[in-house]
Amino acid sequence: MNATILIVLPILTILMFDLGLTLRIDDFRMIFARPKAILGGLFGQLVMLPAIAFALGMCFDLEPIYFLGVMLIACSPGGSSSNIFSFLAKGDVALSVSLTAFSSVLTLVTIPMVMQWTGELLGNSLGMAIELPVGKLLVQNLALMLVPIVLGIAIRAKWYAFSQKLHDKLSKVAFPGLIVLISIFFIQNYEAIFHSFGQLGLCVTTLILLAMGGGVLITWILKLQQKEQRTIVIEIGMQNAAQAIAAATSPFVFNNDLIAIPAILYALMMNVILLTYVTIVRRKV
Repeated sequence: MNATILIVLPILTILMFDLGLTLRIDDFRMIFARPKAILGGLFGQLVMLPAIAFALGMCFDLEPIYFLGVMLIACSPGGSSSNIFSFLAKGDVALSVSLTAFSSVLTLVTIPMVMQWTGELLGNSLGMAIELPVGKLLVQNLALMLVPIVLGIAIRAKWYAFSQKLHDKLSKVAFPGLIVLISIFFIQNYEAIFHSFGQLGLCVTTLILLAMGGGVLITWILKLQQKEQRTIVIEIGMQNAAQAIAAATSPFVFNNDLIAIPAILYALMMNVILLTYVTIVRRKV
């Protein structure tokens, strides 16, 4: 077992538990109050984004190992930091929280489905069988994501004041921990990252930009408000890199650092592009 996974699995668990501490059952009920916004955002994350990623993987003629990595980050749920970005962009924070909640739960099932579908299509195009451990991926997601989220929600519901204090402390630890993780991974795999940065970096950058543009299109078709548009653009553009890295490097799932490289590059470009986006939209509102 490599040293990276000893850091990434606890960090992912803490991030998901901390996410649960910010959620309420009412966040899941928003689908009944605002179905267009919720379903539009989920369509963008769960359907449109993986479809764009697959098309780009084919267009850029990515190596199979990187192709799988791009698909893995594309079908991951929205990152919890999207809530902060939505706040900074003067978006709809309640919508952002609900979309993060829904995507974090739904992708427990959709990630194994999309990755199995990807393996089959990619294998057919290469004339070879690609077997992916989708069952183990589902089990790991349930253990490291669903359980911590549910536990966090339960603690918030039972001991609200305590949950807020705990959230304040964990939120100060989780993000620096993620930065440490990415730094360690970068150092361990710098040769492969530099070697693939040109083609793969352009691919994930294009993925983020097309995803954000798709978010604008979805909100235009559904005639949503500007605040909802900014939120959905951010939600579709910010995926949970920690989860993708955990699945890629886990000895229980893919056990391959190279599959995690797209997630590392995605995390870097995601923050650069969305910070730029937030800066621009703040000047307009």
